[in-house]
Amino acid sequence: MVLAALTTLLLAVALADFAIGHRRLRSLEGVTPARTGPPVSIIAAARNEARGIEAALTSVLHLDYPALEVIVVDDRSTDETGAILDRLARQHPRLKVIHIAELPQGWLGKNHALHVGAERASGQFLLFTDADVVFEPSTLRRAVTLMTEDTLDHLTAIPDARVPGLALNALVAAFGVFFSLYARPWKARDPKSRHHIGVGAFNLIRAEVYRAIGTHRAIAMRPDDDLKLGKLVKKGGFRQDVVYGEGFIVVEWYSSLSEMIEGLMKNAFAGVNYSLAAVAGSTVGLFLMNVWPVLALFATEGVTRALNGASVVFVVLIFWTNTRHTGGRFGYVLAFPAAALLFAYIIWRSALLAVVRGSITWRGTRYPLAQMRANRV
Repeated sequence: MVLAALTTLLLAVALADFAIGHRRLRSLEGVTPARTGPPVSIIAAARNEARGIEAALTSVLHLDYPALEVIVVDDRSTDETGAILDRLARQHPRLKVIHIAELPQGWLGKNHALHVGAERASGQFLLFTDADVVFEPSTLRRAVTLMTEDTLDHLTAIPDARVPGLALNALVAAFGVFFSLYARPWKARDPKSRHHIGVGAFNLIRAEVYRAIGTHRAIAMRPDDDLKLGKLVKKGGFRQDVVYGEGFIVVEWYSSLSEMIEGLMKNAFAGVNYSLAAVAGSTVGLFLMNVWPVLALFATEGVTRALNGASVVFVVLIFWTNTRHTGGRFGYVLAFPAAALLFAYIIWRSALLAVVRGSITWRGTRYPLAQMRANRV
């Protein structure tokens, strides 16, 4: 009964935090687009993105922000990415394409590409994004309104993550809950809180602040570079915030379950600072908070069963509170326990493979685990 009572209490606190926190987060939809603003440089890294880069980049080039340059860094692509970029650059004068043939030691490919792009950028604001993100035309003007009116140094946005099929959509909705539990994004604007935020699809930062926190060189070997960029901003004493980008920022995330597992594995071990103890603790927590209360309804009785029933209700309400802000369906909660087990598997698989192999492989490049562990932020 002690475990059931503790679980119920923790979930009740988490529900209150979610309910209050999500109300504090704004959406780009409710922001008036700025008429003018400082020059902005959009920087994206692209490696073997031929499948979707033209549609995504076309949306970037059609952003209606007046003072804009777009820099795309082709990071050693072996498909048609480079040729597509060169063709688009001939058609759009404000698009600059940089081709990288070799990766220097001590860098992850994406981080190095973004660093190179930022060095060539002339904007007062830098927007780091991914090569598969599609933007609504007024997105940047709305973001600049928030940056200027709230005197922010860093603004990130939670995108629409689109995947095919009910099963993958349910898993994405569950991932959103786990991420919110981990990051508590509504605390990012609180200067007294250690919580921070950063999302690869949309990290808008003042250029002077980017240089002050050490640029991507400070996170050269971090696979979770987007989140750690936000951590550097927060540690530097600068102002950051996060908004919902639903309807304005869209990313076609994963096309299959296996692709999703491989994609999430890249950051899973880094997310717990490469600690096996933290892996064990986080996965036990996932099970006890999200799986065991459901099983315990059939394995316990009396007060203990009632407490576990309350825990299940709190889990459902947490899921609904998070998902209704991101366009998900309430019915996805039925897959939540299975999703928790899947994410526990992803974390353990990521950790064990990295330790056994002594490295992490991503996008065809092998990175030594020792170097990645040494890049602590």
